[in-house]
Amino acid sequence: MKFAIVGCGSRHSMFRNSILDVYGETNEIVAVCDSNAHRLGLAATAASKQGTNGVASYMADDFDTLLAEQKPDTVIVSTPDYTHADYIVRSMEAGCNVISEKPLTTDLAQLKRILDAQERTGKSIQVTFNYRYSPARTHLKKMLRDGAIGEITGVTFKWYLDRVHGADYFRRWHRQKKNSGGLMVHKSTHHFDLLNWWLDARPEQVFAHGSRRFYTPQMAEQFGLSGRGSRCLTCPVADKCDFDLKAQDDPNLSVLYVDAEELDHYYRDLCIFDEEIGIEDTVQATICYDTGVTANYTLLAYSPWEGYEITFHGTKGDLSQKHIEVHGVFGGKRDHADEDALSTVLHLAGEQPQNVIVDQGSGDHGGADPIMLGYIFAPETMEEDTFSRKSDHISGGWSILTGIAANMSIEARGAINISEMLKSNGINLF
Repeated sequence: MKFAIVGCGSRHSMFRNSILDVYGETNEIVAVCDSNAHRLGLAATAASKQGTNGVASYMADDFDTLLAEQKPDTVIVSTPDYTHADYIVRSMEAGCNVISEKPLTTDLAQLKRILDAQERTGKSIQVTFNYRYSPARTHLKKMLRDGAIGEITGVTFKWYLDRVHGADYFRRWHRQKKNSGGLMVHKSTHHFDLLNWWLDARPEQVFAHGSRRFYTPQMAEQFGLSGRGSRCLTCPVADKCDFDLKAQDDPNLSVLYVDAEELDHYYRDLCIFDEEIGIEDTVQATICYDTGVTANYTLLAYSPWEGYEITFHGTKGDLSQKHIEVHGVFGGKRDHADEDALSTVLHLAGEQPQNVIVDQGSGDHGGADPIMLGYIFAPETMEEDTFSRKSDHISGGWSILTGIAANMSIEARGAINISEMLKSNGINLF
């Protein structure tokens, strides 16, 4: 299988290394593409096998030439979110299948473009929702599917980003909704997809409230950061800031971004307290599904720990899971949790709570990435996926609709009906 990768930032390396190091016998990278010549050169060098002439590299303006000359079977899209639709559509029009990083896209107009092109071309799109492949989350799916708590009636779902990971969304391109759709689309698409998948349901109505409460100029003043600069590298008070990102001292960030700044003026270390930031750091939403289930969802981007808590309520009892990924953040340092940080409890009515030992895996994202990559690059070697974890353009579309509706609800201060939202935009996902 011939692959081309467009977007050569940090995320693309997962796909690149998987093809080169694990699945190279049946797959090859025929081209890489990026808007930044420095990162493009790094990616081309890293993707080239010894003893060959290397991998073809193309600037973003020459993407159509890449498609015509290299004729990849599949294009992997790992560019910034707001560009996904353009590369997905152009790839399908050229006869290629597509693997896209999440989210599928950021708004309804771009979603319609993708859906129309897929219907027109018949090509396939896979959105890489690795969370589905985590053994612990798959175990929850099995228990719910097998009726462990009877009929599911409600969900309480809280996701916490710590003050390193959470802050990072406020210092780069994600900080504006026109680029990322905000955290409700960029980050929460993972969580909303999990809910859709766990519940085997589709969202019908969303009511949300969100605001920026922590990453604000006022909070910077409380931290004693008067006179701060626009970025960490040149900030006169960086030595007093626990959020100082020394990108120039990080080997990966320095090579990928600091060394590339002169070409496109993309700065990886913008101040997280800027007035101009346009996304929320605190969101709570109530989601109503077509099965009658309701979910209360919370996202915080400045928690002292990172992970999630979820409780499924059912006619027989409750099923809860808590995963502490990072214990705490102190002065910008993270203390990663150990294996005991995952707990699952089944509490049936009239019985004592039971601690459930769930499946766990090794590798990134709770063991999810190696499993997902196996299904992508060597599906013939994997066991039958009885959990339907592969996500196509339909499930990719539904995953962003909750977040788009949440953004609309925050702005309108009222509930958003998703069917009406789709109809008014000429979108059919049913």
